Amino acid sequence: MRSVVRLLLLATLMVLVSACASNKQEEVLPEETYYENAREAMNSGNFNEAEENLDALETYYPFGRYAEQAQLDLIYARFQNLDLEGARAAADRFLRLNPQSEHADYALFMRGLASYNLDLGLAARYFPVDVSARDPGEQTQAFRDFSELLNRYPDSEYVADARQRMIAIRNRMAALELHAARYYIKREAYIAANNRARYVVENYPTSPVVEEALIIMAETFRFLDLKKGARDAIALLKTNFPDSEALNEDGELVADVLKREDRSLTSAITFGLMGDE
Repeated sequence: MRSVVRLLLLATLMVLVSACASNKQEEVLPEETYYENAREAMNSGNFNEAEENLDALETYYPFGRYAEQAQLDLIYARFQNLDLEGARAAADRFLRLNPQSEHADYALFMRGLASYNLDLGLAARYFPVDVSARDPGEQTQAFRDFSELLNRYPDSEYVADARQRMIAIRNRMAALELHAARYYIKREAYIAANNRARYVVENYPTSPVVEEALIIMAETFRFLDLKKGARDAIALLKTNFPDSEALNEDGELVADVLKREDRSLTSAITFGLMGDE
């Protein structure tokens, strides 16, 4: 019995010691120390340590002399740590607290950049992933952020980069539409394929996939026996892409993108999702 009592007392003592240790307040460093530690860590590429010091700086000195710069550095540190959602949240917070800041264009650019990379994901960075087959998701938000940057800060040093990324986003959206058109062709849904290709031509006329979109339009119009639509698509193809391999020497369409496959009944019913393995 005495042994049991001793064990209970020892356990109680350990709990009390642990509680006292947990209740002990963390030592708060001077504001300048947190800031210098964060800058030194970022300069050495240690963004985890930088983020810890910047978080502490914001926590203990939210209105201090380094507050605005710390918020900007936190956006960058989180971005470098691949915490893209955190970087976007930090950019949102900076813009909310400092709407008239001379660095607002940077925060807006970084918010768009975080969204731009967030949608691509880590897999696309290290593996051969076909991004044109994936839903653009956050790319549309990135496009809006970059567009806002161009409208609000046309003289910003980040405008040129933002504009190039907007072009890349539009090209990716066009490629996504064309990917869908190819899918519908494979399923022999030629009206849907035509609609997707036409959307590319009408909404993304400068994208690299317009030539293929025009070919799909011409082929599907011709298959559907819509002669005027086919003639117009071929005329656009000849005007804009006179050297296209889809045209012969006489300017006639020779492409055959509607190669039909012999499919089983199961494959036809399930739109190619089952059967024909």
